[in-house]
Amino acid sequence: MQEPINNTDTYKTITVGGKGYITEQRSKFISFAFPVQTPEEAKNIVDSYRKEYHDARHVCWAYMLGPERNTFRVNDDGEPSSTAGKPILGVINSHELTDILIVVIRYFGGVKLGTSGLIAAYREAARSALQNTGIIEKTINEEIFVAFEYPLLDKVMRIVKEDNPQIVSQKFDMNCELTLRIRKSEAEQLKTKLSKAGAKVNG
Repeated sequence: MQEPINNTDTYKTITVGGKGYITEQRSKFISFAFPVQTPEEAKNIVDSYRKEYHDARHVCWAYMLGPERNTFRVNDDGEPSSTAGKPILGVINSHELTDILIVVIRYFGGVKLGTSGLIAAYREAARSALQNTGIIEKTINEEIFVAFEYPLLDKVMRIVKEDNPQIVSQKFDMNCELTLRIRKSEAEQLKTKLSKAGAKVNG
């Protein structure tokens, strides 16, 4: 049976920022997508673009954070409610992205676009920025701390070689220690093997 597409230990994000541009009824929409990790990082970027584009009518944005995609915010910056931030977030959601901020700057062209026109324009501008980024899938990883006595070294390292976690740190002495990083869905299996081999496992 084929695995479901939405694995619980993977998420999609962007590797580099991207820029887009559209015009609608003489209004100019300049869009930027950024990889971000925290609300503070997103806020700093928005603040810097407000300064840089201080003559623009609106600087609207949305971000989504975390592998579980449950931390997000939107801002219409003076546009009618839900006509800017939500459409931008909708584009982020339609691509199942996280750890991303999209900012859309609007220079008003003198023609009112109406609610549906604004929604369509902000959505298209957000898409335009995403087209110039690199989307990748990352795994949610777990760190495991392993302690064992030196005579168990061969047995433990054989398991490490089989399951192929990343070795974050290691100390080989009479008492040995390893910190391993492995994707979440494979962590329990690795912990069980190491415990059966006689190692003490935390994490």
